[in-house]
Amino acid sequence: MSHAFDAASAAAAETRAAPEPRVPGLLGTLDRALKSVNHVIMLLGGIALVCACLVLSYSVVIRYVLHEPTDWQDEMAVFLIVGATFFSAAAVQAKRGHVAIEALTGLLSPRVNSARLLMADVISFVFVVFFAWKSWSLLHEAWVDGQVSQSTWGPPLWIPYSLMAAGMSLLGIQFALQIAEAVLYGPNRAGWARPKIGIGADLNRDMKGRPDLTPQGPDVMGTETTGRQP
Repeated sequence: MSHAFDAASAAAAETRAAPEPRVPGLLGTLDRALKSVNHVIMLLGGIALVCACLVLSYSVVIRYVLHEPTDWQDEMAVFLIVGATFFSAAAVQAKRGHVAIEALTGLLSPRVNSARLLMADVISFVFVVFFAWKSWSLLHEAWVDGQVSQSTWGPPLWIPYSLMAAGMSLLGIQFALQIAEAVLYGPNRAGWARPKIGIGADLNRDMKGRPDLTPQGPDVMGTETTGRQP
């Protein structure tokens, strides 16, 4: 019914597989630039999650071992987790790793699955643009009005709003890039996971049967990809 991004399997497969074919021209340049940005963001997101764990562990020790009140650890951990979540959304989308329902994938042809995938990207792009616009509006209000949290710590609210706005803007750019790549070169070239995680069983199967679109090397399940129809 559904799938999720298996980071370990995808990373191992991407390391073993041959380099994927690049999209030519300006889109290819943008794709490589965004991939580099996403790589840095994923590293920073991992550091942020580790810091959130350390902050929460410190909070537990302070509260229940030393019996001292705390007023900043919980919100600090939330800020770190929010930043890691929203900023990494574009990198996950580049691998098509977000959870999706695939109940009908096996019943549809590769051509219909390609159209379905493009339609889902367009709808998601519209939603993300609206989300980013609202986040930037909230950020502007929080900055102008000097809004702060209602906790005793009282951090400024422009911090979480800026994380949400920047993360959703980056995700919107990723969607726009993948939609343009899908329209011009086909959905198999939209994003940089090879083969795509969660792109659909039939669509991946169709890609494996086309030597011009399938790089040589093992796929995410560890089987050898030869470019011939199984």
